[in-house]
Amino acid sequence: MERRDFVKMGLAAGGTLAIARGALGRTAPASILDAGVMQQQAQMAANKLTAHALASQYLARIARIDKAGPRINAIIELNPEALRIARELDRERRAGKLRGPLHGIPVLLKDNIATADRMSTSAGSLALADSHAAHDAFVAQRLRAAGAVILGKTNLSEWANMRSTQSTSGWSGRGGLTRNPYALDRNCSGSSSGSAAAIAASLATLAVGTETDGSIVSPASICGLVGIKPTLGLVSRSGIIPIAASQDTAGPMTRTVADAALLLDALAGVDPEDVVTREGGGKATGYAQALQRDALRGKRLGIARNFFGLNDDVDARIEQALAVLKAQGAELVDVQVPNTDKYGNAEIAVLLHEFKPGLADYLRRYAPNAPVRTMADVIAFNRQHAQRELRHFGQEHLEASEAKGGLDSKEYLDALATCRRYAREEGIDKVLREYRLDALVAPTGGPAWLTDFVNGDHCGGSFSSPAAVAGYPHVTVPAGLVHGLPVGLSFVGGAWSEAALIGMAYAYEQATLLRRAPTFAASINTTNV
Repeated sequence: MERRDFVKMGLAAGGTLAIARGALGRTAPASILDAGVMQQQAQMAANKLTAHALASQYLARIARIDKAGPRINAIIELNPEALRIARELDRERRAGKLRGPLHGIPVLLKDNIATADRMSTSAGSLALADSHAAHDAFVAQRLRAAGAVILGKTNLSEWANMRSTQSTSGWSGRGGLTRNPYALDRNCSGSSSGSAAAIAASLATLAVGTETDGSIVSPASICGLVGIKPTLGLVSRSGIIPIAASQDTAGPMTRTVADAALLLDALAGVDPEDVVTREGGGKATGYAQALQRDALRGKRLGIARNFFGLNDDVDARIEQALAVLKAQGAELVDVQVPNTDKYGNAEIAVLLHEFKPGLADYLRRYAPNAPVRTMADVIAFNRQHAQRELRHFGQEHLEASEAKGGLDSKEYLDALATCRRYAREEGIDKVLREYRLDALVAPTGGPAWLTDFVNGDHCGGSFSSPAAVAGYPHVTVPAGLVHGLPVGLSFVGGAWSEAALIGMAYAYEQATLLRRAPTFAASINTTNV
């Protein structure tokens, strides 16, 4: 970084900025790096900040917090072109050309999202460590067009946590282990571990994660963030290293609901290369318009009681959240989400069947020069590099996927039909219809567990599967701390109900403002919290 970059950083930052309550209802952030999109835009509009200075400050913080100090290890690779891009966006601003609310805003992408630049796209695997994508993913194209500065890529659970039955979330052969900023010995969950830790630690303004089942909402909840898992088809899957086409989606991971809404506005769109997005054509709205403080008034919410009972302290915290929902004008009804026990095995069968052909198609289209072409190649590579790739856990899911038949097999078609039946029409749709509900609410999951390479993950359950298997939207928002660790409140609705869920999540967030920044403690001393 050039000396003048540091000079501009100091002039733009001016120390801690006292940004008044205003931009979309938030209270004053501790510094410009903790601020949201609208606060940062206000500073740029007032000529007190530039995109180049903002990106430079985040890069300096990454060097200080992620690569040294507490060593969060959320960033797997930085974009060497970030400052050049930021400088060009500043020129556009001076010329009166503004692309929208993300103009000049730094964003991080999970390292399974293809970028046709000098960064690799690897899903955390050493097999793709030097693989440069032939094309941008559609979501990367959307972000560039919106004027966002792609600052870098984030670490993840390797192959989006679809490698082993005994995996440790947040670890990849290429990136190592990402650590939780709230307690460094605890897990970030996965697979969007790096995206969650990075935004919790204020290493960028925004991040994009991906989810098949829980990979956005779980790490967001555990790292004190807002996460949105959209309806399947709202956001393109093109150029994202896949697990399963029937459940995969990208989505926002941010510190506030307002930022998540603005990011979703940029990500959503019809992609000619992804047929499922045609169903979403015309369904996307200006999600920032949903940010209304009274959005809970008159809403009828189903409390999904069969997703309570896993942790007494979490339940107590969520009961406090329910009281807020009621005080904000919502009507609460105790319900059970039906048939959640009928698609667990079927879901795994679907994922295993879809993973192998989906991966081969991605490698053919986006990584033609990679040393692996098929699932079998990846398995062989890992065996050849077992000392690094298989040091902590195996590759049982990869091997099981390789052994599965094609997408025309009876096993696959039956499993897919089971998932859709019991997660959709006899699951979420059924309970919403019978109780005349606007949404379901429940704890997103438990607090962060201790990272354990011997026994693997032990998360204790979550509310992610119903919406994930159905392909329906799920929004998690910070609900406070349990023993110093964040937990989230989930809002789940029917297909294409993102705007309503965002509005309700925003109203709850603004009524509570419960998110607290991490302190990078080495561990949680439960006798003092």
